[in-house]
Amino acid sequence: MCGIVGAVSQRNIVPILIEGLKRLEYRGYDSCGVAVHQDGRLQRARSTSRVAELMGQAEQDGIVSGTGIAHTRWATHGAPAVHNAHPHFSAGPGATADAVGRIALVHNGIIENHDELRAELKTRGYAFSSQTDTEVIAHLIDRYYEGDLLEAVQQALPRLKGAYAVAVFCRDEPHRVVAAREGSPLVLGVGEQGDEHFVASDAMALAGVTEQICYLEEGDVVDLQLGRFWICHLSAESGRYEPVQREVKRVQIHSGAAELGPYRHYMQKEIFEQPVAIANTLDAVGGISPELFGDGAYRVFNEIDKVLILACGTSSYSGLTAKYWLESIAKIPTSVEIASEYRYRESVPDPKTLVVTISQSGETADTLAALKHARAQGMTHTLTICNVATSAMVRECELAYITRAGAEIGVASTKAFTTQLVGLFLLTLALAQTRGRLSEADEAAHLKALRHLPVAVQGVLALEPQVMAWSEEFARKENALFLGRGLHYPIALEGALKLKEITYIHAEAYPAGELKHGPLALVTAEMPVVTVAPNDTLLEKLKSNMQEVRARGGQLYVFADGDTRIESEPGLHVIRMPEHYGALSPILHVVPLQLLAYHTACARGTDVDKPRNLAKSVTVE
Repeated sequence: MCGIVGAVSQRNIVPILIEGLKRLEYRGYDSCGVAVHQDGRLQRARSTSRVAELMGQAEQDGIVSGTGIAHTRWATHGAPAVHNAHPHFSAGPGATADAVGRIALVHNGIIENHDELRAELKTRGYAFSSQTDTEVIAHLIDRYYEGDLLEAVQQALPRLKGAYAVAVFCRDEPHRVVAAREGSPLVLGVGEQGDEHFVASDAMALAGVTEQICYLEEGDVVDLQLGRFWICHLSAESGRYEPVQREVKRVQIHSGAAELGPYRHYMQKEIFEQPVAIANTLDAVGGISPELFGDGAYRVFNEIDKVLILACGTSSYSGLTAKYWLESIAKIPTSVEIASEYRYRESVPDPKTLVVTISQSGETADTLAALKHARAQGMTHTLTICNVATSAMVRECELAYITRAGAEIGVASTKAFTTQLVGLFLLTLALAQTRGRLSEADEAAHLKALRHLPVAVQGVLALEPQVMAWSEEFARKENALFLGRGLHYPIALEGALKLKEITYIHAEAYPAGELKHGPLALVTAEMPVVTVAPNDTLLEKLKSNMQEVRARGGQLYVFADGDTRIESEPGLHVIRMPEHYGALSPILHVVPLQLLAYHTACARGTDVDKPRNLAKSVTVE
């Protein structure tokens, strides 16, 4: 999982490969490496440090070439160690495990049948130097290699079960790289000068190199050579790889988002970019209409009577928030499923269901698999809320709303989450309108609130100094509870997730009414209890739950709307929100929770943008 970059060129491509890895660092990784074709043999450098260290190692070793591949690895099979780092080599049967060999390969994804393939290859004399499933692919391609790399790859791939994006080259064929995808993203970059070509897991890796991008489809194999490339696809009918044409698009790949400017971390930058991100996401919204979600949306919305939301992690919490909106405003039954669980249980499909996927990257493997499962069950009406217009999720869905959060570099999602909520609120209004449940007066009021939202979020960001003061206390804790009621319960969940992701403090979230059903046993003076307290119909109930905490000596930290009449006193710490925001209140209330997590992480000295064990784009199950 994580980053792939490959190239074939007349010039030295090592700086391009490593710069591409730098652009993908935000995804998170445990190790990195580069391999090239140099002086008739394979050369590589690998490291468990950052990409900058890899660059120094490559320069020290004199690695220079026009053909090569590079990779950042997030460990799945095997510990984060140099011998498990990509690229992997295959030296052929009978060779020792440390032999240089003739096949070099990098891989994103997971090969589910790697154990049986490993056993088979061992009987053929192949020696393994790592615990990875990736090394199996390199040996398998070597086994089939008889002078034509493309043919060897085409013979090996059908034997793999699971998900993969691979890039591979051979010692015996200079200036040639073959790449393929099945379940993991991969793009082809066509050189501006025509004699060089590139491949990457994300077009961002090729920023500044080429803007001519071809998004490869599931089952595609691309053969890159000097001055030419061709793509073939595994035909379900013939069982053979057949030539196909894929559109090459000119894509403006912006790298400016990677500049920190005056901020300490990307996460802080992205928290403060939320007013602009929300404004951009609303930029084209002149009124509420199903066509905001694509041609044919009006027909689709009239053919459905339920909504099923599929998402993972932070995106699932935006879906849980949307459930409250969809059922209270649009009056449409809504269920929210964790995508990684949905396709592994027996469910009751209904073709009159709108299947909504939510993903920042649009490449989340679990969500894509859940989407395909839902379609296979006969639920063909699909819509995605996604931040990447060219992603697999957008291509796979019938309808889409593209949020305009811009590139999100920090692993812990912030502006992607709030813009997802904006897109989901628009979907709620469009469905309500289609079902005759949105009056002109209500539409005007909601649009007015949406347009004021960037200013309202800016007001919340002004609370940062007060939140920083709290963070000094939180930094000394190892546990925390988050409470919310109604549509703010998912916001409490998101707040707890942010805290645990980047501070490594154990945090849990509960509906406040559930305190006395178990979690209250955890409350002591050492357990901070963060409470989201908007001035809504559940406020008085929430105040009772807060008293339950205080009676047990718990320390309450409350984000309260100004008119809630909750005052600071010993054991009760209050930060007042600038204004109450009705149905859109969750978007405001999540912002101080993001700031609390961020500043607590800074106080604890953790790696805010690259928290341990996590990756930005989860392209494996």
